[in-house]
Amino acid sequence: MTQDTALEMKDVELNEFDQEKVPMAAGVEDALVGSGGEKNGVVKVKLEDDDAVGDTRAQKFTGLSKEELLRVAGTPGWVKVRWVLLILFWLGWAGMLAGAVVIIVQAPRCQPLPVLEWWHKGPLYQLGNPETFQDSNGDGIGDIKGIQQRLESLSSLKVKGLVIGPLHVNQPDDNTQTYLTEIDQRYGNFQDFLDLLEAARKKSIKLIIDLSPNYRGNNIWFENTLTSEKAFQDKIKDAMEFWLKQCIGGIYFGGIENLDNLSELFEEWKNITANSSSECENRALLVSTNEHLDDNVLTLLNTTGSGLLSSRYLLSKENASKESLGERINQYINTDAEQWNSWAVGGPQVGHMASLVKEKLLRAYQLLLFTLPGTPVMFYGDEIGLKDQPEALQSPYMRWDDTENGGFSTDVKRGDFDNRTISFKVRIG
Repeated sequence: MTQDTALEMKDVELNEFDQEKVPMAAGVEDALVGSGGEKNGVVKVKLEDDDAVGDTRAQKFTGLSKEELLRVAGTPGWVKVRWVLLILFWLGWAGMLAGAVVIIVQAPRCQPLPVLEWWHKGPLYQLGNPETFQDSNGDGIGDIKGIQQRLESLSSLKVKGLVIGPLHVNQPDDNTQTYLTEIDQRYGNFQDFLDLLEAARKKSIKLIIDLSPNYRGNNIWFENTLTSEKAFQDKIKDAMEFWLKQCIGGIYFGGIENLDNLSELFEEWKNITANSSSECENRALLVSTNEHLDDNVLTLLNTTGSGLLSSRYLLSKENASKESLGERINQYINTDAEQWNSWAVGGPQVGHMASLVKEKLLRAYQLLLFTLPGTPVMFYGDEIGLKDQPEALQSPYMRWDDTENGGFSTDVKRGDFDNRTISFKVRIG
C-alpha cells in the first residue's frame, strides 16, 4: 500500500452512537451504509438516521394531533355516543337516589330514646325511721346530722336517691297535732335539714321526703273518712308544695292501700310534683303499698306515669298463693309497657329482706332486685343482711362496724343494741 492510497484516519468522519440505545431489531447492521467512494484519497462513511432505514424498521405511532382530534370528535357517531353515555349516567344517578329514598321511607322507625331522669340511673335507699340509722350526739336517737355523717357510705353504694323520714311532728292518731311542715326536734331542726340537703347535692344524691302523715299511729292515714275531707287533702298538698320548694328530689307516701279515693289523690299529687318549681331538677313521686298485686294496685300502675310504685309483689302471700315469683314479675311488667318499674323487697311497716325471705335465697333476691328492669329500692341494712327482731316493737339499729355499738351511737347500752340488731357478718353487694 502506497502512501498516496493510505487512509488518513484522522479525516474519517464517523457518527458516534451509543450501542445501548440501538433498538434490538432486524436490520441493525444495515444501518451503516457507505455514502460513496474516495475523493482526493479520503474515504467518508455516513451513518443514516433511523427514520431513513425504510421498510426494514416499523413506523412509530405518535397519535392524532389536536386538529385531527377535533375533526374526529365532531363526527355524528361520536356525538351520539357521548349523549348516550351522558344520559345513562344521569339515569343511573337518579335511580340510585330514588332507591335510597324508598329505603329510607319504608325502613321501620327506631323508637325514640326515653328521657332518663335521675331515678332511672341508680337505686334508691330508704332509711325509714331515722331514729335507728345514725346518732350524731350520743343521745341514743338517730338524727339528721347522723344521716349527713353517713353520706360517704351511701355514696359508695352508688345510690341516686335517699328516702328519709317521716321527719315531721306527729301526735299518734291525732290529725290536729300533726304538722307536716315542721321537723320533730328529736331529729334536729330545719337548718340541719338544709345542711343535709346541700351535702347530699354535692354527692349527687337526691333527698326524698316521706310525708306519710300518721306514721306513729295505728293507721298511717288516720281514719278513712278523714282522707276524703277537703281540709285534710289541702293539708297534704300544702305540705308537698312546701317541701318541693326546697328543691328536694321528690315526695314519698306509704300505705296507700288505706286510701279510698286513691286514684283521685294520686292524680293530684302527680300534678303538684310535676308542676313544682322549674329551677330544680325533675322530681319523683313515690308511693308504696303493703298489699300484693290486687285490682287497686294494678289500676294505680296504669296511671302512675312519671311516678314510682313499690309493692310487695316480689313476696308471695303467706300460705295463700301458689303463683311463682316469675309469674308475679311478668304480671307487673306486662301491666303497662310504658310504665317505668320499681322493685322492692320489704320496707317500712313490712320489715327487712333478711327477715322476709329464706337465708339461702337472700343473695338471689338481692341480685334479682338489681337486675330487673326498673329502679331498685333498698331498705336500710339490706346491704349487710340486717334482720328484724320478731319480739321487738321497734326497727333494728343500723350496724356500721364491729365496735360495741356497731358504730350507731356512743351512748347506746350494749344489751339494748344487741336486742335490736341482728345482721350477717358477710356484706352483700
